Amino acid sequence: MGGECLACDLMEGRAPLPGGNLLRTQLWVVEHCVGPLGLGAVVVKPARHVVHVADLTAQESMELGPLLQKVSAAVTEVMTPDQVYVCLWSHAGGVPGHIHFVVQPAGKEDMARFDAFGPALQVAMGEARCFPPAEEVERVCHRLREALSSSSAGA
Repeated sequence: MGGECLACDLMEGRAPLPGGNLLRTQLWVVEHCVGPLGLGAVVVKPARHVVHVADLTAQESMELGPLLQKVSAAVTEVMTPDQVYVCLWSHAGGVPGHIHFVVQPAGKEDMARFDAFGPALQVAMGEARCFPPAEEVERVCHRLREALSSSSAGA
């Protein structure tokens, strides 16, 4: 899918990815989000190009729940948010694209800054287009990688 899919390009090293790969299983990849959803927001995406959840294999589906829990626990440990949002994103320019689950720390500071929470917080952050500095992403990714590798829960 090179050149047509940002998710694939990030996974395969064809697009810059601050923080690099956080975790990779045979079926799933975890990376820091390259969008404006704040420091510590990560994506969990299939290692193969999948556009619909209905197209996941049985093995991918079995690994997904425990992996989302493990990643959410790592984000909670490192970022200490009030809540961790987990949601599916899959559109690029209004067209279904490579599915990815966003695992996003949501804290009082961001909710106050954007005067929003839940989906409205994500929209406000997207509209503000505030991207965390690459060096901060690298620092947080180092901590997330450690938390993921020391975790005995999940995938």
